[in-house]
Amino acid sequence: MVVAILAGGLSYYFNNSYASGSNDNAKTNQIIKKKQRIIKQNLTSYLNSVTKDGTASVSFYNLGATAGSDAADAKYADVYKKGSLQVESNAHTAQTAASTYKLYIAAYLMNQKLNGNFSWTDDNEDGFTRMIVNSENDFSEDQIENYGADALNQFAASQGWYSGVFQSGEGTLTTSYSLQLLLENLESGTGAFKNKSDRNKILGLMGRQVYRDGIPAGTAAADAGTTVQDKVGFLDDVNNDAAIVTMPDGQKYILVVLTSGHNQSEFSGFPRIAKIAKNVQKIVYGADAGTKIVNY
Repeated sequence: MVVAILAGGLSYYFNNSYASGSNDNAKTNQIIKKKQRIIKQNLTSYLNSVTKDGTASVSFYNLGATAGSDAADAKYADVYKKGSLQVESNAHTAQTAASTYKLYIAAYLMNQKLNGNFSWTDDNEDGFTRMIVNSENDFSEDQIENYGADALNQFAASQGWYSGVFQSGEGTLTTSYSLQLLLENLESGTGAFKNKSDRNKILGLMGRQVYRDGIPAGTAAADAGTTVQDKVGFLDDVNNDAAIVTMPDGQKYILVVLTSGHNQSEFSGFPRIAKIAKNVQKIVYGADAGTKIVNY
């Protein structure tokens, strides 16, 4: 009888422990979903406010937390599960690419290298470095002349990117969403960026690029110690920035901001980009992220 009572007691304990655990998991999942819903609603509201006049395009894609980081071990880490917070605004409208088109050149050349048709000669390495770090034009223009706009556009289309980047005799075009997709491939080492050494080389160059007043400045203002690997573009009234951002706690995301108008010239639009980047990071990752609805 004693054994039976003990057995019954253990059964009651385990059944109730399981039910309690299930309830805790359900409650946690509800909190996660609520936070995600509020973050996406707030970010959508904000991005719509900064793009409503048609002079900006913005794409945001969260990459999740780096394995083993503080963010990965946080209680509600699944709020930031890769891709769960993607938001964009005016992201499929073609805009002047300016020098962000050089990311498409980089991808094309890496695909050529995978096929044995490009190698890192001293001249190629020098030109490629100057193209990314200093945004110089000679190397990229040589590649357009060598391969032709049609081949470059066909490659972009084959990757699911915007297919009209290179216009014969005209400026280059892109969408912010297309640049986001390209950066997703670069960050994950997929598509044209399968070679780990080449991928690391490109990311290293992007981390060294010299124009830091856009997304790098804005994200550092939001959280000191944030690092950015990006490619900018500037032409007439166009200022653009396309970036992979890593926060001090290990959270990573992609942000692309294309801007024009507003009497911009040379680099005067980059503070506008910095402000957008700072606000995006605070909305998504700030201490009160996901706690209340805010209308912008």
